[in-house]
Amino acid sequence: MRPILKNKLYLYLTEFFAGMSVMAVELGASRLLAPYFSSSQIVWTIIIGTIMIAMALGNLYGGRAADKDPNPDRLYRRILIAAVWIALIPALGKVLILGISALFIFTVNENYLIWAAFAACMLIFVFPLFLLGTMTPSLAKYTMENLDDNARIVGTLGAANTIGSIIGTFVPTFVTIPAVGTSITFLIFAGILLALALLYFFSGKGKKGGALLALIVFLASCAFGWRSNFAFWKSDLVYEGESIYNYLQVEETEDDVILSTNVLFGVQSILPKNTRFTGMYYDYAMAAPYMAGAAEKEGLRLLVLGMGSGTYGSQCAQSIPGITVEGVEIDGKITALARQYFAMPEDLPVATYDGRAFLNAVDRQYDVIMVDAYQDITIPFQMASVEFFTLVREHLSDDGVMVVNMNMRGQSEGNINQYLADTISAVFPAVWTVDVARNTNRELFASRNTDMIERLRDNIALVEDDSLRELLQRVSAGLAQYEAGGYVMTDDRAPVELLSMQVIDELIRDEVAYYKDIYEQHGIEGVIGSL
Repeated sequence: MRPILKNKLYLYLTEFFAGMSVMAVELGASRLLAPYFSSSQIVWTIIIGTIMIAMALGNLYGGRAADKDPNPDRLYRRILIAAVWIALIPALGKVLILGISALFIFTVNENYLIWAAFAACMLIFVFPLFLLGTMTPSLAKYTMENLDDNARIVGTLGAANTIGSIIGTFVPTFVTIPAVGTSITFLIFAGILLALALLYFFSGKGKKGGALLALIVFLASCAFGWRSNFAFWKSDLVYEGESIYNYLQVEETEDDVILSTNVLFGVQSILPKNTRFTGMYYDYAMAAPYMAGAAEKEGLRLLVLGMGSGTYGSQCAQSIPGITVEGVEIDGKITALARQYFAMPEDLPVATYDGRAFLNAVDRQYDVIMVDAYQDITIPFQMASVEFFTLVREHLSDDGVMVVNMNMRGQSEGNINQYLADTISAVFPAVWTVDVARNTNRELFASRNTDMIERLRDNIALVEDDSLRELLQRVSAGLAQYEAGGYVMTDDRAPVELLSMQVIDELIRDEVAYYKDIYEQHGIEGVIGSL
């Protein structure tokens, strides 16, 4: 036995850092997967479930292995392998995720994101966490000298693991991921595990070739995997980074500046360079102020819940004289990017707050409230319930209008849009919708004023700007009164993540149907040839 094992503190430190690394990898896993699969409750369930499977199997194997062969070299070799595996995740994990995604697109018809996220977790994270799961029973074997104090030793090991897990929960979330990104966070904790194992192998006599090889691979991983470039195939990003809440990328094209929080799906905000309007759902939402009487009122007040980079607020400010714009955005880093890249004025007030918490904290009323809050590709459940929309209604003036952006038009019965529209209809007597042309978005308008559509048409006639008037006329022509059903969400029951995943499955199925036919007839070579 190597001399270092006589120091019980070293064994407790091994347990402490193993627990810390498990939690750090779990949190890193959520950030690695989020830009591709979202960070919804469903994805978190997959991450937690697969990691618990890995830890349980590791505990079983670790106990049996320690009884069968109590050589501690085996334990610290497992730590070496886990450290190297975790260090390779930044360089190879994103490629594996895209490969898995492509495979499942062509082989799975239902619950594509769920199965792809589960497969990615199993392939990337289960093995190193299985190895770390062997720590506790193995260390108990080496720490006990007799049975008189075995319970105390097991308790101390458990406490060391738990304390490490607590620190491993807070440090990535509040320190390393916001400061240096997900990739370097993986490398930091891989480096800690590697240092523990190297200290063991270099503390006495014995073969050190495996330890030196692990060190070389770790250094190579640091050189090639340190950047958190989730969209690694894109070379025209002007910004790519992370905040406490989101992966963030800003892309600049010849015509637009675009903010996205997800690699594979959607655009969160856009700044057109050559026109006032975007051709997207923001334009359609411009009808809301005119439903509230923008052409005949002075000093209209607009609140945007989910401000993003300020696309909608900026359009309203440019087009409607005298309107006052106020925003709420939970991610302060998005607001900073909005002021840097999207020409958001420094004097435009944006509260760094959750939208619902903001409404609970203020007693002001508004003429228009825009609800455009998304967590990746899903709506936060607390902003999709009867209780939330009742709170919005209480902050609207008597003839005020709420406009809600619904980012995915589902076609099946009981889809996310039906749930949202039925829930809103339980709060507001007047609900109208319009589908956005050449897009998957649908805009919903709701008010206590049952004459809001007549008011819109009266206000359109007063608009002097030809392009704006034509836009509003197109929206008006597409409006349809919503007939409510019984799909109502409450704070107690709001399955928005599952409903959103179902719609995404439909969209993906429609988008890849053409390539699936080619794949079935000509194989992967045919798909590559058609791209």
